[in-house]
Amino acid sequence: MAISGKYGKIDIPNIDQDEPVFILRAKDKLAVPAMRIYRELAESHLSPVIAGMDDEIERFQGWGGLKELPD
Repeated sequence: MAISGKYGKIDIPNIDQDEPVFILRAKDKLAVPAMRIYRELAESHLSPVIAGMDDEIERFQGWGGLKELPD
């Protein structure tokens, strides 16, 4: 369980029940650029998270729904 300021409590494995999370949605036009920036920051700190970032970015780009600015 995690807590999102916008979406409330969310069940995410391996995340503490009171740990805040920030959610990017594929419909958000700003999500992919934000993910690319995060990837660069992670890479500059030699974080292992970068291993899966390109796949996640690709999944967001491949989503066929309507893209819009976050609400």
